Amino acid sequence: MRWLLILLLLFALIYLYYQWSKPKQHEHDLDRLSPAANADRKVIWLLVDSLMSHAIDQGVNSKELPALSYLIQRGTYKKDLVSSFPTMSVTVDSSLLTGTYPDRHQIPGLIWFDQKENRLVNYGTGLHEVISDGLNQTIKDAAIHLNGGHLNQETLTVYEELADRGIRSGSINGMIYRGRMDHILYFPSWLAAPTPLPERLKVKGPDFLTLGAFSNPLQGRVTLSEGPSKEFGFKDDYAIETAKYLIQNNRLPDFLFVYLPDLDKPLHKKGAGAAEREGLQKLDRNLRKLLDSFPSWDDALEKITWVITGDSGQTPIRPSHENPAVRLDQLLQKYQVLEAGKSPDDKTELVLAVNERSAYVYSLKKEISLQTLADILKTDDRIDLIAFPGEGDWIQVLNAATDQALQYRRGEDWMDPYEQGWELKGDPTALNLSLDRASRRISYGDYPDALARLSASLKSHPGRFLVVTARPGYELADAPSPTHKGGAGHGSLHRIDSVAPIIIAGTDQKPRHWRIVDLKGFILDLMNPAP
Repeated sequence: MRWLLILLLLFALIYLYYQWSKPKQHEHDLDRLSPAANADRKVIWLLVDSLMSHAIDQGVNSKELPALSYLIQRGTYKKDLVSSFPTMSVTVDSSLLTGTYPDRHQIPGLIWFDQKENRLVNYGTGLHEVISDGLNQTIKDAAIHLNGGHLNQETLTVYEELADRGIRSGSINGMIYRGRMDHILYFPSWLAAPTPLPERLKVKGPDFLTLGAFSNPLQGRVTLSEGPSKEFGFKDDYAIETAKYLIQNNRLPDFLFVYLPDLDKPLHKKGAGAAEREGLQKLDRNLRKLLDSFPSWDDALEKITWVITGDSGQTPIRPSHENPAVRLDQLLQKYQVLEAGKSPDDKTELVLAVNERSAYVYSLKKEISLQTLADILKTDDRIDLIAFPGEGDWIQVLNAATDQALQYRRGEDWMDPYEQGWELKGDPTALNLSLDRASRRISYGDYPDALARLSASLKSHPGRFLVVTARPGYELADAPSPTHKGGAGHGSLHRIDSVAPIIIAGTDQKPRHWRIVDLKGFILDLMNPAP
């Protein structure tokens, strides 16, 4: 028992030191949200990481989700909202909040190679990989560069456009938060000292901004779970309590975005099942807290337009004994592949940036053609799709499982369901496309909005690279990459990863299309169309 007492004492000392060293924050966000300045009807958008429709359906049918059931019965519920690609949180969130794919917002993935700086950019893929690539650089990329530089300055976020219309907005723990108002992120000295983080970092955001413990405008007004054991406030409880405070104190901005991350981690670890069910029940309890903050649930629906979305699906990953992790570094071992934690030099031939079930493979040498790399990769039967630029503005796609090939580019020969025009050459079944030759219409199958999403990823940043994805049940990996054997993963173009549910209640308006990139325009329309 002595060791237990020592451990408890150590935790107590850490907690006391954290409380003592926690910086005092002087944000004035609430001053911008005076009740008189607020519109009559507001929008609350809850983004639930890895929310999937099968779990909602099971919970609703078993009467375990009263709050979600209430909104579904009184609103619109769709199960196939098309995500961005790669289906990784930071890219998806950028698409959500800018209304564009990565060819315009320029956040290619959770990890990617910056040709200009000659280095990997990693916003936080996994502890081992982050440490290997350089913890300090990852901190700088995630905390400073993501919103401050990497996110295309010419592509406006929903917060910037709302501010330009004189409409108040807020973000609770969203990774993408760039807006028009000045804010300061506060980092405790014990965290700032050994890292490149300053104790105070000036950023631009919406009128109301929380970023866990690092930006807490409610400090001194309400106690929030924001210590190290609570992931510095990047948890659902922190976000829900913050939103609840704004509701109960009549300080809601006209548009409030709330990011809820808790469901994602157990899904990665254990896959669908009991953990997902428990996570969804917790989500429903938290939603009830928000609805209960109004005189009645009907009153909540009368005053608020509610939007609840997932960001992507998750694909079950086979167990370890079925060898589900495709080691790209081993498939390409004949080349000099950049090692984790090192910078490219004259001998480096390839760089790998693995985003779970998809990856960018960069050729740094002109003599190593992308077609040659594709020919090597397609020999592994766990590989699904390989895509890379062809001649001119054509894009080449190879279905590794069937050896079917397709080339395509923007044009007017064929029209898809999103009113996007294309020219096609080769076998359309490579991307599971169905063609109606009489109407010249394209229908998507296993890869929703595949032509636009693949094209956008290949045009998201400079470089000579191909995109590769894994078949369902498998994931891609480099030596330091996190894997999810026996759990679940995402990142690919496949429908399983690419669709998420959306619930809209409190309005009859609908997005133009059921895609994540159409939701920003939908929000702007809800908040009054531009004159």
